[in-house]
Amino acid sequence: MSFPQRALKLASLAVSGLLAGVGLLVPSAAAGAATDWNPEPSYTSTDAGDGTYTVPVLNSDVPDVSVERVPAAENDEGRDIYYMISTTMQLSPGAPIMKSYDLVNWEIVNYVFDRMDIGDAYSLRNGASSYGQGQWASSLRFHDGTYYVLVNSLNLGGAFIYRTDDIENGAWERTSLGRSLHDPSLFFDDAHGGTPYILYGGVNAARLNPTLTAIEQDFADIIPRSEYADESYVGSTGLFEGAQAFYIDGYYYVVMITWPSSGRQVAMFRSSELLGRLAETPAPYESRGVLNSNGFAQGSLVPVADSAGNDTWQGFFFRDTFPIGRIPALIPATWADGWPTFGDGGVVPVNGSFPKPIRLTPEQERFERQKSVVASDDFRNDAPHRAYQDQQWQIPEGPQLDQSLIGVELLSNPGAESGTDGWIVNDTATLTPTDAAHGGASALAVTGRTTTGSGPAQDITGRLQHGVTYDVSAWVKYDDPESPATKPFYITARFGGASTTYKNLTSATTLTRGQWGLVSGSFTVPDSQTLADVRVFVETPWTADPAAAPKEHLMDFTIDDASLVGHPVATEAPDPAEIAPNGSNLDLVWEWNHAPDNRYWSLTDRDGWLRLTNGRVVTGAYSHRSGGELTWLEEARNTLSQRTFGPRQSVETTLDVSGMKDGDVAGLAAYNRDFSYIAVKRIDGVNTVGVVHRGQPFSATIDQAAVESFLPGRSAVLGDTAQVHLKADLDFASSPGRLYTAFSYSLDGITWTALGGPVGPLSLDGSLTHFMGHRVGLFSYATQQTGGHVDFDEFLLSDTLTAQDRPLDESALDAAIAHARSLDASEYPADAWASMQDALAQAETATASTFGTQNQIDAPERALSYQLARLGTLREAPAALDLVVSTGSRCVANKVQLVVSVRNADAVPAEVAIDTPFGAKTVDLEPGKTISLPFAVRSSALAAGEVQVTGSAGDRTYSASAPYLARSCG
Repeated sequence: MSFPQRALKLASLAVSGLLAGVGLLVPSAAAGAATDWNPEPSYTSTDAGDGTYTVPVLNSDVPDVSVERVPAAENDEGRDIYYMISTTMQLSPGAPIMKSYDLVNWEIVNYVFDRMDIGDAYSLRNGASSYGQGQWASSLRFHDGTYYVLVNSLNLGGAFIYRTDDIENGAWERTSLGRSLHDPSLFFDDAHGGTPYILYGGVNAARLNPTLTAIEQDFADIIPRSEYADESYVGSTGLFEGAQAFYIDGYYYVVMITWPSSGRQVAMFRSSELLGRLAETPAPYESRGVLNSNGFAQGSLVPVADSAGNDTWQGFFFRDTFPIGRIPALIPATWADGWPTFGDGGVVPVNGSFPKPIRLTPEQERFERQKSVVASDDFRNDAPHRAYQDQQWQIPEGPQLDQSLIGVELLSNPGAESGTDGWIVNDTATLTPTDAAHGGASALAVTGRTTTGSGPAQDITGRLQHGVTYDVSAWVKYDDPESPATKPFYITARFGGASTTYKNLTSATTLTRGQWGLVSGSFTVPDSQTLADVRVFVETPWTADPAAAPKEHLMDFTIDDASLVGHPVATEAPDPAEIAPNGSNLDLVWEWNHAPDNRYWSLTDRDGWLRLTNGRVVTGAYSHRSGGELTWLEEARNTLSQRTFGPRQSVETTLDVSGMKDGDVAGLAAYNRDFSYIAVKRIDGVNTVGVVHRGQPFSATIDQAAVESFLPGRSAVLGDTAQVHLKADLDFASSPGRLYTAFSYSLDGITWTALGGPVGPLSLDGSLTHFMGHRVGLFSYATQQTGGHVDFDEFLLSDTLTAQDRPLDESALDAAIAHARSLDASEYPADAWASMQDALAQAETATASTFGTQNQIDAPERALSYQLARLGTLREAPAALDLVVSTGSRCVANKVQLVVSVRNADAVPAEVAIDTPFGAKTVDLEPGKTISLPFAVRSSALAAGEVQVTGSAGDRTYSASAPYLARSCG
């Protein structure tokens, strides 16, 4: 339902008397009392409108930024354009492309991919997820007319290069590099023929082939951290991460984040050779700490052309500002002796102000300030279809399982009743049969361990299968009185093949000295994991030098009654319809929680509404990679979300619950791994609205139903109503680093009922299981049966919270409407004018209703102001007034008279002003008429000169100089 539909519905209800006695709120600003239109900047802009901005610049989660300039000479717009890419991890679509002309205001113009993979992990399918994984720090580059994006995934097949010749509208071609590259950055060495390289890790380089389809050669440790450990901005324990390379004035600069014990900083490295100490002519990198202020760190350098056309380089770094997220900041730099100092003498105050490095026309700057990475939406399906939505995938065949290996013991001699048969040693140790068994007559004593991984193992190559969940366990006991009283143990898998990897199959199980303890867990091998050479073994936690304390780390132990059994799981295979476009096109501010199942959401099933259908029942069987079970909300695949913004954010939506089934839950959430939400639950045919809060700390196992039960005293039975309005007020300001959210509901959108006070806090997940800012989302999931659905009408944003107790203010909406009505369609392109008229129609209809929240006012005002500001940049200059001017002279009584003739060759009346050295005259001149005006020179001689003629007719003008000749009347 669009804004005008909502307004018409409320107006109809009011007229019919259905709202009688509900206590309607009356806005404080009288209708028609419009002031001059001067819209506020968008919710994510910090542009002050006076040529300055504050840092951070976006008030929203945009981490791991890579910024690229496309110079005016290389684009069709005739001015420098900046594009930026950011991390979105498990969200879909992913790798957003943002655009700016001034480096301060940004909006999303495209995504690189609709989904990064169709396997289970990116699709939240079959117990697998990509929380905290997926697409991480990416690199965006423009070279020889092609745009390149280098993406690394932690769990979806390594690194990929995407390319297109149209960054805003084109399709992207993908190439797999076949391996993972941590925080990779693409660099074209234009000083040496444009050879492509990747910098990654901390810090390595890889040279690509000319077509950027494969890695030709690796160069390890071109900037080895150990050589800089004595520097305060590195430290002995600090890391190198997020390296990005730039070539500036004959030097290669590498900028990256370091993290010594004193906190996150920016370090810069400089060399005359990209490969540094590994170059043919070795040139080790010099280094400096260039920014250590308030945690501004990882990011990019960006060139800005100065008034002389020379490039100056500024910093674009981000700062941890959770729970909003990692927020970027444009930080000016002062260069001296080839090194920058960022900020004000190295200081970057949070919310500090700096002058904008790029100034545009007033009209352009107004439009830029309206751009945002969040937006209200009316779900009218009016966004254009995008090329990334047509991404092609080959649907794999379902797994071909060997049923003889399922449900049976896969270990040989698991109880050691046949001595050491079937057992091998991982690393170095001695296995000896012993009768000190947990069960049966025999066990294995493990002695002579030399590493923490030394211990009993079994080769299980050929026994594991993809898509099967395994239970693994072993009874373990250690007795040495000189060993710790308690000690964690793991069961671990070693996967061989081209490269060896290790995975803990169980979480750490702490055993007590002298007692048998069961080490156990469950695991599923992902499709991407090779099964060519696999062993499982028992170990203690890794430490760098276990021999330094052998009684603590290398104690003897006994193992008995081990087990490895696979059990069938309901395997859900990708469906072509799950991936294919479904005719619904969302605005670019939206992203799904994991790749969506396109069968179960729609903008077309009900015009003007978002429908979410429950295509499966939550299981409670999902676990995070760092341990710990997923909640039902985390398991809900088709959750539609946007970024949050600070310092305050209000979200309102309308939910039609008539299509829900028993056990369904649907609502509006502020969420990360911890979350708070308002939802409707249907239980035994009764709909109840209430508030859920899941806080920290997180336990490994949970009762999902208990975690998502309504808080006591914060619920209400809805009765027979089909629609309920939900509101969430997010307050990031009252308690820094913590989010508190207040929830309310309404049956008519006008009178609201609070469901208690703010709940919280929500804060950063310390385990980084969800390493992103908190988001706001619309969700629905089923706990009992599939097929139920809910419809969402509108998503209305405001930065005013109910708790601020401000009177409703329509003045900005009135001013926007008044300004829109004053414009002339003939002065603007037809398509832009039509978009503005559509926004105006929605705004005008909204004002005809009774408003219940500031959200209902701000959403149509922001939409209209955006279109008005856009029109301001597209205004077509009116055609010049068509006047024809001529001059002459004559003699009257031996004196010269200058004669100026003006013909109005236009179709409209004009006011004409003539200015000469001998006087000025103004006349009105009708279309097609000519007038000749004499000017007395009062002399017998006239020197050659010129007159100025100006004319005006509405917005159309004329201005010209007309010469006259010398004349003598002596």
